[in-house]
Amino acid sequence: MSSPSRHYHRLAWVAVLLTLCVIVFGGFVRLSNAGLSCPDWPTCYGKATWPTQDHEISAANASYERVVEVSKAWREQFHRHIAALLGVLVLALALLAARKRSLGVASVLVASGLVALSIPIYMGVGMQANHVLSVWLVVVAELILLVQAMRWSNTDSARLSTFILMVIVFQAVLGMWTVIWLVKPIIVMSHLLGGLLTLSLLTWLAWRTTPGSALVQAEAPRLRRLLWIGLVLLVAQIALGGWTSANYAALACGTDFPTCLGQWWPEQDYGEAFVLWRGIGVDYEGGVLDGPARAAIQMSHRLLAILVAGHLTVLGIRMLRTPGLVFWGSTLLVLLAAQVALGISNVVLGLPLWVATAHTAGAALLLFTLVGLLARLRAPE
Repeated sequence: MSSPSRHYHRLAWVAVLLTLCVIVFGGFVRLSNAGLSCPDWPTCYGKATWPTQDHEISAANASYERVVEVSKAWREQFHRHIAALLGVLVLALALLAARKRSLGVASVLVASGLVALSIPIYMGVGMQANHVLSVWLVVVAELILLVQAMRWSNTDSARLSTFILMVIVFQAVLGMWTVIWLVKPIIVMSHLLGGLLTLSLLTWLAWRTTPGSALVQAEAPRLRRLLWIGLVLLVAQIALGGWTSANYAALACGTDFPTCLGQWWPEQDYGEAFVLWRGIGVDYEGGVLDGPARAAIQMSHRLLAILVAGHLTVLGIRMLRTPGLVFWGSTLLVLLAAQVALGISNVVLGLPLWVATAHTAGAALLLFTLVGLLARLRAPE
């Protein structure tokens, strides 16, 4: 994959760093129970920022059912702002990559324009809100990007950067649904996975367009198989972690570890624990599941963690024994040990905000490491 411009990979790396910030800060917002602190979208109590003055807070309290909590509202709206900045960076990457393609820049700009138009239509700015029309505009925009991405090759990053723009647009939609569907667990988990998919794709793009980044190893085919297995396991564990957080099941076992509520195998309700869709209109803030269902989620997360940790440990040791990969093997093992320690600390310390946020960051860094290795490892020609 070649770089479409001299500084393209630098812009891609800025996007990677910003994505990490968005993911970690989004975890902070979620874990501090600020996900519904702005009852509207994309504004916050009708403002581009958030209410800060007494008269603004009074007016917002009179117009919205949810009482303003400034200490939480700024977190949610700031998260939206940095996510929007990431969207601009991804748009720039897509435009740079598509500029030499037939109708490339035009198609990206038209799709982006449709998405931009859908927002005031959704909000009803200067007109009656029309949510159906807004959704259809986004669907058409996504189809334009998809068709162009499939038409183009990826020799100059055009296909991948356009696909990343598609993911970013859908991420914005998931952010909106998170608010209007009252932190529905399946949406919250999907939003997390969408953010990590964005990180993975941008990481792949950044490494593949960075000159001289390839790692040529005779062991590459075997290591790549282990890396792909590790990636699948890690994504499953992250999804389960997102489901745990979205259902407020992090402390379902109290502060017991490795036991749960003083037992090795407490009462659990797996039938209720993994119902993905429960209809519209339910307020999920604080969770709606009973104790056995939450315990089932927590125990599932713990059991899969053993499998993930075992596989990544074997992978890390294998890399330590491979010349040229000692640094990355060490990095993987250090990140894994830190992530396990943070996961246990979440439970025994009663879910401190900084520990839970660091646990989110650890998952993102592990994903970054695995994807980066997959993007770079090559067998000798």
